Amino acid sequence: MNLNLKNPIVFFDLETTGVNINTDRIVEICYLKVYPNGNEESKTMRINPEMHIPESSSAIHGIYDKDVENCPTFKEVAKDIAKDIEGCDLAGFNSNRFDIPVLAEEFLRADVDIDMMKRKFIDVQVIYHKLEQRTLSAAYKFYCKKELDDAHTAEADTKATYEVLKAQLDMYPEDLKNDMAFLADYSSFNRNVDFAGRIVYDNNDVEVFNFGKYKGASVKEVLQRDPGYYGWILNGDFTLNTKNVLTKIRLRESGMIK
Repeated sequence: MNLNLKNPIVFFDLETTGVNINTDRIVEICYLKVYPNGNEESKTMRINPEMHIPESSSAIHGIYDKDVENCPTFKEVAKDIAKDIEGCDLAGFNSNRFDIPVLAEEFLRADVDIDMMKRKFIDVQVIYHKLEQRTLSAAYKFYCKKELDDAHTAEADTKATYEVLKAQLDMYPEDLKNDMAFLADYSSFNRNVDFAGRIVYDNNDVEVFNFGKYKGASVKEVLQRDPGYYGWILNGDFTLNTKNVLTKIRLRESGMIK
């Protein structure tokens, strides 16, 4: 089944130095841009993360320090990537919890102003886990009836994710709609305010903390009764995006911005 698109959609996958969205960096990115008319464009590039790639990570994706030492840094290609995904919805496998937050952090470090929250995010893994409970390799075999060669390479994983989503739409016509807004909602766990999901909207559209001692409490109320909590988060091990979102809420509630 071909995707019913109103906007282009970019399927992408990242290989990174590790799994900490706060501190780990991209070493490879692949994205496949699909247009409403069905045309496709793909791009794969390796990135110098400006840090050592741990051997445990290299053992998974096969990328070592020597492979990226002469590659561009993310900052050097950030504007080109932002231009490529401008106006597009985004899709991936486990992308809502990992790839999107990591990509957002890299854009912030590179000082590239891109409002990714305006996009629709389709996470094929969430759809898969809700309906079948497996991994990408198993999903590819289950839905596409093929073995996933070169698993854990960004290009192979990106193309497999695209094929799996189309096959999911074919297999579950009663459960899924070929509509990116529906799929974005279906593949989300929470209505995140920040990409890491540290702040979410509750059922009344109120911004609440989604972790720690104030989990479920209104961000506005916590900032009023415990102003030191804001400083603790800003100095803590949280993503730049989370800190930026919290700062905007604080400034808005103080009347400094609308």
